[in-house]
Amino acid sequence: MNPPPRKRKKATSAASSNPGLPNSDIASSEDPSSAIIDVPAVEVPELTEQEHSDRLHLERKVERAFFEAGKALMELRDRRLYRSSHRTFEEYCQERFGYTHRRVNYLIAGSVVFDNIATGTNCSQNGEVDEMGTNCFQNDEVGEKGTNCSQNDEVNKTQTNRPRILPTNEGQVRPLAKLEPQQQIEVWQRAVEEAKGKVPSARIVTDVVQRIMERTKIPNTYQVGEVCQILVKDNPDLRGKGGCWCIVVAVHDFSCTVKTWDGELTVGVQHLKSYEYLPQECQQMLLICDRISRVYSTELEESVQRFLESLGKLKRSYLTGLEDKVLRIVEIEYEDAIKH
Repeated sequence: MNPPPRKRKKATSAASSNPGLPNSDIASSEDPSSAIIDVPAVEVPELTEQEHSDRLHLERKVERAFFEAGKALMELRDRRLYRSSHRTFEEYCQERFGYTHRRVNYLIAGSVVFDNIATGTNCSQNGEVDEMGTNCFQNDEVGEKGTNCSQNDEVNKTQTNRPRILPTNEGQVRPLAKLEPQQQIEVWQRAVEEAKGKVPSARIVTDVVQRIMERTKIPNTYQVGEVCQILVKDNPDLRGKGGCWCIVVAVHDFSCTVKTWDGELTVGVQHLKSYEYLPQECQQMLLICDRISRVYSTELEESVQRFLESLGKLKRSYLTGLEDKVLRIVEIEYEDAIKH
C-alpha cells in the first residue's frame, strides 16, 4: 500500500502534538481551528525505496503481537518513516492505526518489558515467533500452542520440561514498566506462580507489585522528572488539586515531592498516577510548568488566573497553538512584574 500524498489540511490539536516541537506547525498569529498548514520551508527528504519497504514491513508488524507492535512503532518513530505522509508521529499513528498517543507509549514500553522478561528467563527470540508473540525457544524450536518457552542446553529433565511463560498482552506488563529490569523479571515469575503456571492477568501482576513494595519497603518507583496526575481520593489536603498534573522533583519511601504551576507539595504514592510520558515529553512539560509558574506568582486578574489554572489540568504534553499564543501574551503583559 503506497502512503497517501502529502496535502494541505486543516490543523488539529493532534497535528500540533509533535513532542519535540508542539507548536511549530501553527503560526503564532493563526487561530488553530482555522489555520491552513503549508509544506514547511525546510525540505523534508522523501523516503528512499528501502525506507518505503521498511515502513510497509513495520506497519504489518504493528498489527500483530503487542511486543512486535511496540518495537515496530519505536523504529517508525525513531527513523521518522512517517514523514512522507504525515507531519507528526502522533497524527500518523492516529490515522494509520487508530492509536492514541498514550496507547503508542504503552506498546513501546511494553515491548521493552517483554524483552527484559524473555531475556531474564533464559529465553531467546532468535527463532521463529508466532503471530501471538508467545513462542520462544532457545534452540529455535517453536511449540504448537505458542505459549511455552524452554531451555534445551545443559539442563536436567525437570528444567527441560518446565514451561516458560511470557506475556500475551500489553496490559499484563504495564504494572512492571516503572520497575528495574531485574525487578520486572522477579515480579513476573512470582505472578506466574500465583497464576498456577499460567499467564497471569494484569490484576495479579499489579497485586504482586504492590505486595512486594509494601513488604520489602523498597522505594517507590516514581522518578524525578516524571509527570503525574494528582488524585485527591480521601485526602482533604489535596482539595483543589484533583486532576492537576505535576512533576516529581524528589522521591521518598512512600511519597514524592511534586511541582505544580503554583508551588511544591508532598504527595503519597497512592495519590499519584503516572501519565507514562516519554523523557522528551516530561522535559516539555517542565518547560510549560516553569512558564506558568513565573506568571502565576504575580498578581493577576481573575480571568487570567483561571486561564493559567486550566493549563494546570492539561491531559496532554503540549500546548495548542492558541494556548501558546495566549500564554505568550500574558508573559509579555506581565514581563515587568516577572523581572521583579
